[in-house]
Amino acid sequence: MKPLEGITILEFSTMITASFAAMMMAEQGATVIKVEPMNVGDPMRYIGANKGGISSLFANCNRGKRSIRVNLKEAEGQQLIRELIPKVDIFIHNFRPGVMDKLNLGSDALRALNPRLIYTAISGFGKEGPLGNAPAYDPIIQAQAGLTATQGKEDPAFFRTLICDKITAYTACQAVTCALYVRERTGAGQHIDLSMLDSGLFFVFPDGFQNHTLLDTDHEPGPLLIDLLYELTLTKDGAVTISAGNEEMQMRSLIAIGMEHLLADERFNSFDKLVANMEAFKAEVADAYLQFTTDEVMTKMQEADVPCARCLDKDEVLAQEQLAANDSVEIMSHPIMGEMRIVKSPARFGGVRLTPSRPSPDHGEHTHEVLADFAIDDERIAALAAQGIVA
Repeated sequence: MKPLEGITILEFSTMITASFAAMMMAEQGATVIKVEPMNVGDPMRYIGANKGGISSLFANCNRGKRSIRVNLKEAEGQQLIRELIPKVDIFIHNFRPGVMDKLNLGSDALRALNPRLIYTAISGFGKEGPLGNAPAYDPIIQAQAGLTATQGKEDPAFFRTLICDKITAYTACQAVTCALYVRERTGAGQHIDLSMLDSGLFFVFPDGFQNHTLLDTDHEPGPLLIDLLYELTLTKDGAVTISAGNEEMQMRSLIAIGMEHLLADERFNSFDKLVANMEAFKAEVADAYLQFTTDEVMTKMQEADVPCARCLDKDEVLAQEQLAANDSVEIMSHPIMGEMRIVKSPARFGGVRLTPSRPSPDHGEHTHEVLADFAIDDERIAALAAQGIVA
């Protein structure tokens, strides 16, 4: 039995945050119904590599779900959703604040119909404040939550992945499952608000904002871990990363490449001095590493028990033996997209990797099936379809 079996989720979303969160809960056994607009559905369906009108981005964020098409601009469509609510456990959306209230699907209205409902509203910046209704995309949040600044004070840069979208999705999952636990004890659901800005800052703060944490004037600023560890070491034929994060490791790494004389250099003969003179130290050892191939550096560091790794390209990532040993990657057959590679949910429950129950859905693929599950008869479904309320 998967952990969330028996839990039903209604998801209303465009793009990543709510979609990715609901997908992770679907992997854990929840029944997820993705409610999409009538015309084009979630725009994520059309972004990037695709086949049969479904993008791989959409497929990665929406497997395990069923899709229904409902016209929420019409009162009949809004009423249809309200009729489903008594049998729903979690309602999750990522629309701007106030949108769901205008559609008569706000938290207070739906939780009056089902006091056990956990209503989760994801926004870019929060419900209030000067940016409450501002549009939010991952690069915008990276810039405003300090993730770009963390990459370099003089040369800020983006994480080239939708990191704040996905951080927010993980945070939503944690909050929802916490609310489910509370409901088990009290019988009551609740409203959850979550912003991408808050999620991004919470994520980057512990290490990225170390020198913005202590406020007393007598504190001593120190080097950030990212300044010590996150830099490529160039070799004769490529690059590696070496994480010599303490004095003993630095000593072993210098001995391994024949630069042990630096241990007696006044600039580097303690870890504090080395950190204070990090740029000079890097310049001293850079030429030494260039005398060796990547394979030679890897062998030397491994023999010295210094953490190191090659910087793998994407094909090498997928081919590495460790992923096979972890049972991390699987080939799934999609009825529209054909054979596709998926990465399984990371957590093991009872030692077992979870696998998706179904591939990502076509737009509105399960409208009739889902409505029938909620005891809406065929005659009414046909009437709603004729009126353009469902499809």
